Amino acid sequence: MKKIITFYITISFLFCNVLNAFDVKAKTAILQDFLSGKILYEKDADTKIYPASMTKIMTAIIAFDLLKKGEISLDDKYIVSNKAWRMSKSGYSSMFIMPNDEISVDDLLKGIIIVSGNDACIALAEGISGTEEEFAILMNAKAQELGMTNTNFSNSSGIDHINNYSTVRDVMIMSHYLIKNYPEFYTMFKETEYTWDRTGGDPITQGNRNPLLYKNIGADGIKTGFLAVEKYSLASSIFKNNRRLIAVGSGFKSKNERSKESSKMLIWGITNFDTIEINNKKNEFTEIDIWHGKNKSVKAYINEDIYVTVPRRKKKYIKALIEYNGPIKAPIQKDQKLAKLKIFMQDELLSEHDILALNDVKRVNIISRLIKSFNFLIWGDV
Repeated sequence: MKKIITFYITISFLFCNVLNAFDVKAKTAILQDFLSGKILYEKDADTKIYPASMTKIMTAIIAFDLLKKGEISLDDKYIVSNKAWRMSKSGYSSMFIMPNDEISVDDLLKGIIIVSGNDACIALAEGISGTEEEFAILMNAKAQELGMTNTNFSNSSGIDHINNYSTVRDVMIMSHYLIKNYPEFYTMFKETEYTWDRTGGDPITQGNRNPLLYKNIGADGIKTGFLAVEKYSLASSIFKNNRRLIAVGSGFKSKNERSKESSKMLIWGITNFDTIEINNKKNEFTEIDIWHGKNKSVKAYINEDIYVTVPRRKKKYIKALIEYNGPIKAPIQKDQKLAKLKIFMQDELLSEHDILALNDVKRVNIISRLIKSFNFLIWGDV
């Protein structure tokens, strides 16, 4: 017998009117709620772009992955090659490192993340993989792992190259991955300046190029970009009111437009939407009745966090159903699938999730089972 338990959460799910009233002055853009993964806005999000220095997000990810695995450490030092040094002599954004300098991974990462040093990118790439070309292989393998299906990396810094391309959606994917998996390293992205005690000259202090860090909107990352062919770009994130949003835009016509329109996108997302927690995987979700068990019910959980992002001012009911064929017979094993949680917006199924047993429940002896079966036949009592 199929049993359905219905409960309601008062939230809005009408995106259309909110979305139709909003636009961003960019060639391509996307805005995502971090917890729910909901795309709040997109504009030609799968159009090919040249990501410029947003490429450095992946360069940092490769280093963070290796740090997590213990294959490198922040104290490891790499020798600067002539190739890396020449980047600082070619007019590109630079950390201003010198040939044969021995520089720690920690300093190189700060030179990449805070001051956008192309020379630091090459030094790190060569230190990890021997050559920048070999490092790009790691970058592309990681991009495939993350599902960045429209991306290819040919270098570690994002300098102009026909085979270094992506989309704002893919840049959003890698930004989300970095923030989620490396919160301890992500704090580097909000640092507003970095001082490098360079060889053969006075220490040089440079500021972070992310303009949103200097606005009072809760911004804490992530990376700017510029190429003449692409104009201005920015992957950005804010954390405000216990919510995080990620925005990526490319093809802004000026620095000012990049700053203004990226801020507008993030503030719009915070102002017009709420994110509601449906389930926390650390907590018990419900109890489900069982038959012929030593307990009358079993505690159950869902092994994932579930969030829903909805417009703030147009609230309606969203319906969540617990559905199972019951009564469920003992014995029950821990982590056994018991039921489904189905979340609907009106008649549209938005998502469904397995509900699992939190603990074992043993079966009662045969006499007790007969009594329970008799009661069920007479009274419907399980």
